[in-house]
Amino acid sequence: MMLRPSTVRAAILPSALLCAFLATACSSTGEKTATNTANANAPAANANQVNSNTAVVAGNANSAAGQNASKAKLNLNTATGEQFLAQIPGLGNRMVHEFEEYRPYKSVQQFRREMGKYVKPEQIIEYEKYVYVPISENDSDAPTLQQIPGLDATEAAALVAGRPYASRDAFLAKLAEKVSADELVVAKTYLDGK
Repeated sequence: MMLRPSTVRAAILPSALLCAFLATACSSTGEKTATNTANANAPAANANQVNSNTAVVAGNANSAAGQNASKAKLNLNTATGEQFLAQIPGLGNRMVHEFEEYRPYKSVQQFRREMGKYVKPEQIIEYEKYVYVPISENDSDAPTLQQIPGLDATEAAALVAGRPYASRDAFLAKLAEKVSADELVVAKTYLDGK
């Protein structure tokens, strides 16, 4: 069988169409092979495999996100080296040593200043996604109060200006005016053990 110039154009068609064309050409001699049928079905099988792999990757991403969301931040003053290593991505033993060396941390500014001797500010921001400095309602500075989710600089300054608080409950009542109920629950975990 001789190919005409018009059949050469078939080479630029998608593989599924090309396989179908070849299957038709072979069927004229009565020789439709299993190979041609398998080739014609290959793009669909590959598409199903890609969809399956995509679903697995998406499932793993959702699982990882769920795991990160369920992990509470670590208290810089009480967490163990093993906890730091397990929870903070890319943290090495050297930085664990530095985290522990400067304890107890009284403010997030102190943590930033001390870690700034070893890493860039961008890396410290990454660390702060996993750790916190315990908050004292009557002693912590505004940046340390701002560790509380949903609390901005103006609100933190207002909390500082409202001191002294007669009790932790009085502080929490004032804080509840500034953050959501969920954020208040998180804030309670950041308070020091006094």
